[in-house]
Amino acid sequence: MKLISLFCNLLWGDLFAIPLPGGDSIGISLLVLILIPAGIYFTVRTKFLPIRHFAEMIRIATEKETKGKAGTISGMQALIVSTATRVGMGNLVGVVAALSAGGAGAVFWMWVTALIGSSTAFVEATLAQLHKQNDPLYGGYRGGPAYYIHNFFVKGGTHRYSIIAVLFALSGLLCWCGISQVISNSVSEAFYNAFNIPPIYSTIILVALAAVIVLRKNTTVKVLDVMVPVMAVFYFGVTVFVIVKNFALLPDVFVRIFEEAFGLRQVVAGGFGAALMNGVKRGLFSNEAGSGSAPCAAAAANVSHPAKAGFFQAFGVIIDTIVLCSCTAMIMLLAPQELLSGLSGMELLQTAMSYHFGKIGVIFIAVTLWLFSFSTFIGVLYYARGNVAYLFGDNWLSQNLYKVLCLVMLFIGGLATYTFVWDLGDIGIGLMTVFNMIVLLPMSGQAIRCMNDYLEKKKNNK
Repeated sequence: MKLISLFCNLLWGDLFAIPLPGGDSIGISLLVLILIPAGIYFTVRTKFLPIRHFAEMIRIATEKETKGKAGTISGMQALIVSTATRVGMGNLVGVVAALSAGGAGAVFWMWVTALIGSSTAFVEATLAQLHKQNDPLYGGYRGGPAYYIHNFFVKGGTHRYSIIAVLFALSGLLCWCGISQVISNSVSEAFYNAFNIPPIYSTIILVALAAVIVLRKNTTVKVLDVMVPVMAVFYFGVTVFVIVKNFALLPDVFVRIFEEAFGLRQVVAGGFGAALMNGVKRGLFSNEAGSGSAPCAAAAANVSHPAKAGFFQAFGVIIDTIVLCSCTAMIMLLAPQELLSGLSGMELLQTAMSYHFGKIGVIFIAVTLWLFSFSTFIGVLYYARGNVAYLFGDNWLSQNLYKVLCLVMLFIGGLATYTFVWDLGDIGIGLMTVFNMIVLLPMSGQAIRCMNDYLEKKKNNK
């Protein structure tokens, strides 16, 4: 357990600190050191894609899609699957933690991180499309970083495996297995606090529903197709109600966000450094850009041009962080700060919701956490298909054994808290990011050329 904690700190903890005037400092972790410069590089290379092509993202997301061969999913469905995994506890508990540690200014740096991460998401999703394969088990396509990493290192060779691709695939399976326990533990705790339901009952229901969905061949996408848009729109709608109800306070909230983002208010412990790093880390963890998760869904999409899958996933980062993470932030920032003083975690968010909606607010957050977490679980098992196939070949035994393992972990996690399992999830996603970024930079030229080809063909109505 000490070794796991040490490894987790190596990836997510501060490697060094940059001193600032006034005694403040900015702690830099390994993943921040990798992802932020890479995101800036991709943003420049794509000529500020999130801003310049935002209208194109909207157009692609709303256009009518042609049906592909049996087993394929559309670009919008791939976006829904990736949104299901991005929109989880990070949008609730994670944002609460960022604001608790970094103040309102953390929200601004989450927005900046999302814009940078959007370009990274475009590059990795486009590469996943360019290197996808036919899926003989589920039908349609499969792919992701394990496949384009393999193609990068094994150029025209006959080798079955690439070491870095194997390490990425194993890291993904480790991450998603760990996440299973974290999900059920959070759900059972929230339902116990809101409804006083013993964890054993909420856990059994959660596992039973998950098993019905993930153990059937192609049910996951159909369920997420209905579930994700409903829960995201409903959560957004509740936030709009809170904003309208407290509209007079909104200018002060935005002033506070921008002042605390640059440490201009002394009420924030740590000032600029705390706001910056908590916002950046939470943004990176929530939108997962660069981790290699979302490309597993992007590869399965049936789109008329590979760049479209990239635009879909770039848009997904904006939905996750700029829209839904901001929803949680607004719910908290529009509540009286003296009411929230000294609170943390789910208790803080539930108190804010209780202020806005009374007892129904606590119930709403518990149900929302259940929906967000449940969709994350079935979404990551969709991701796992390609990684399991890369490691163990095309057979139902390995596919179903991994699903059963995750269901067992889901059950165990609902009954007890194991801190080291949370760290395992963090290690898994951290290692995925490291292995993915090894090839993402040298392969990014393929994605940029693909984007330019798409824009040229669109310009010429092709």
